[in-house]
Amino acid sequence: MEDSLRQFFTSRSDLVDSVGNGYRQAVDTLEAFVLRGGKRVRPRFAWTGWLGAGGDPTGPDAEAVLQACSALELVQAAALVHDDIIDASTMRRGFPTVHVEFTEQHRKAGWHGRPEQFGESVAILLGDLALVWADDMLHSAGLDPATVARVVPAWTAMRTEVLGGQYLDIANEVAADESVEAATRVNRFKTAAYTIERPLHIGAALAGADDDLIAAYRRFGTDIGLAFQLRDDLLGVFGDPEVTGKPSGDDLRSGKRTVLYALALETADASDPAAAELLRTSIGTDLSDAQVEHLRSLLVDLGAVARIEDRISELTDNAFEALEASGATEEGKALLRESAVAATRRVA
Repeated sequence: MEDSLRQFFTSRSDLVDSVGNGYRQAVDTLEAFVLRGGKRVRPRFAWTGWLGAGGDPTGPDAEAVLQACSALELVQAAALVHDDIIDASTMRRGFPTVHVEFTEQHRKAGWHGRPEQFGESVAILLGDLALVWADDMLHSAGLDPATVARVVPAWTAMRTEVLGGQYLDIANEVAADESVEAATRVNRFKTAAYTIERPLHIGAALAGADDDLIAAYRRFGTDIGLAFQLRDDLLGVFGDPEVTGKPSGDDLRSGKRTVLYALALETADASDPAAAELLRTSIGTDLSDAQVEHLRSLLVDLGAVARIEDRISELTDNAFEALEASGATEEGKALLRESAVAATRRVA
């Protein structure tokens, strides 16, 4: 996957250079952002879905399939760059976020205008470029027309769903929707469909899988995708910054209405009004480390953390049942189980 991504960036080099006037440096920042980190979760699930549907990694179409799967990482780059602007995040994978990097570039150079506006503008454009190039990477992979025709419906649905999930996320935040249902719906479309369900669907379509296997993959992908996001919710509050690459308690400071938060508030409203008031007035504020630690203890004491862990286990069990009953190859099932465990028990 790394080679496919590097080769694609190289293939666009002459075109980028022809624009001139700093465009190369900007695109180099995007390339570094894509290549220096990330778990490649989406491309790996797409590739594994293809293998599980009978794809041959030594066959003549393997290289084209690998490039098509790798294109998902450019969609991810677009989502992350834009999401960091939306969330006003300052760090990603242990480095300054893209908009912060260009803000600092503007400030150091002493250019005209507001550094923050320049940084956000460049990051928006680079995120757009990553999304455009994801399409280019898919369609230039060398897949035959019949395969492309099978893949495109899942590919287009994935992009619409993830943007819809992003919209739901920011709409819930401004509306202060505190329900578990609202948070779960965001997880369903912003994460589950985009991270695992649709990548598996794309992998199955690349292999020409039948409707039954696609349906089983989608059930598996939805449940593991939801579990993946629940783990992310825990890491956003309890994760080690040295491992996650994000500030400690980042989700609390940014005001994310996660399922973890919604469950804690649900319990607090029923049994501890003072705790409920503290949660509502604290989230989304400039919390000190001591305040973050206090809120962490509160989330544990209210039982929200234990309920999340139980839900992750339940979702994973349901996903494995769907997978076991599917028509995927035995090798594919083993790889998907391994990938699911890695996604739902990770520490970063």
